[in-house]
Amino acid sequence: MKGEHWDKERAQTLDTASRSGFSHYLPRLRREFYQADSVVFWTLTVHNRQTGWLNHQFHQIFRELMLHAAARERLICPAYCLMPDHIHLVWMGLNVSTDQRNAMKFLRRHLAVSLKPFTLQHQAHDHVLTEEERTRSKLRLTCVEYVLLNALKAELVTRPEEWQFLGAVVPGYPDCHPFAHEYWPWFWQRYGEMKENGVGRRKLPRREME
Repeated sequence: MKGEHWDKERAQTLDTASRSGFSHYLPRLRREFYQADSVVFWTLTVHNRQTGWLNHQFHQIFRELMLHAAARERLICPAYCLMPDHIHLVWMGLNVSTDQRNAMKFLRRHLAVSLKPFTLQHQAHDHVLTEEERTRSKLRLTCVEYVLLNALKAELVTRPEEWQFLGAVVPGYPDCHPFAHEYWPWFWQRYGEMKENGVGRRKLPRREME
């Protein structure tokens, strides 16, 4: 299915970078692709794929920092998953002033404190969803379900809802969970209420890497 792997070459680059520890920077789209109502799939990998840092305390710290990032940059997160050696999350912008690159810089800086003595790979990997990929059906079937089924595919659990280090961050709704009954209709309603009117009315340039 188109969108299942997003961009295989960039994903392979991410994997190679995380295993080898080399320091060159992955390409990014121009900044405006991360602003306003952009929808971006982010991956943060622990340096050298180290494990041993993931626990319930770190999960709570992560959620608190995600709330601060959401407040600073006007974001909503329909799904995230903390894996033993990396983190997946999806951010959706709500405001004309939203800038996900600023939000990711903030999140990584503060996560680094709680992650010590472990460190993150020097750059997060991202995939900015296209107009086709960000429709409700495609978003759920591709990037969101990829995030939520990650632990199942890694054979860490026998049912995806058994993995305790995943969820959603919707400011004002601390108990929301992507495996809850009727979550998706509820989520789209909240997204529509929170999204600034007219935020999507902008013309983006050609999708070219910086």
